[in-house]
Amino acid sequence: MAVIHNTTMTPGKLELLTAWLPARPWYVGAARGPELAKAGGFRLDDPEGEVGIEFMVVTDTSGDEPVSYLVPLSYRGAPLDGADEALVGTSEHGVLGKRWVYDGAHDPVLVGQLLAFLQGRAEAQAQGVSGTPDPSVTGYFTGAGVSAEVASVAVTDGEYGTVVVVETAAAGASEPGSALTLQVTRVLPHEQAEKPQQQAPGIDPTGAQGHVTAGWRLPDGSEVRAPFVLVGGAATR
Repeated sequence: MAVIHNTTMTPGKLELLTAWLPARPWYVGAARGPELAKAGGFRLDDPEGEVGIEFMVVTDTSGDEPVSYLVPLSYRGAPLDGADEALVGTSEHGVLGKRWVYDGAHDPVLVGQLLAFLQGRAEAQAQGVSGTPDPSVTGYFTGAGVSAEVASVAVTDGEYGTVVVVETAAAGASEPGSALTLQVTRVLPHEQAEKPQQQAPGIDPTGAQGHVTAGWRLPDGSEVRAPFVLVGGAATR
């Protein structure tokens, strides 16, 4: 179980994201730079207790209309090998010391726990309270034959979102591994969107094998829900 420490991070998460977001191809904010506020999200636990996993929603009010972004984040006590391009920044945690903060779409631990959640082997956790499940986060997956262990992830950022192709390792010598496509919605709609919608090339929502759906708050205080992740087909390799 991940422990949420009541402490500081310097620089804070919003400071790191304010510098990182404008360079993303899916960022649609104003030229003057983001003005971010935390709007919601949830956490997943790393069974090994080493990596912090958070799916954060931030809302940018710098433009004429507010825009909400989904940013999966992983927090590590040491650099993730081969993931320099995914580094959001480093921060000094008041309890844990220096933390390396990554765009979690590139982190195999985060992706593995996302698969575990979709398969019913993990629970979504409240964003800011230790040991508290968040039943409002729902997962749906019709696929079968997806191995549990992530061997590699290949990430493509585009104008409309992020596509993650996951290669999973075989559980045993006689069992083949598999490939699965995850489509991360980056720009979230400001209206109810319970049914999966097309956000980026790669997955047809009408044929998606699953999705993760959660809610967040709008600047006016209202709450909306939409799919955070669409799941494409699994293929044996």
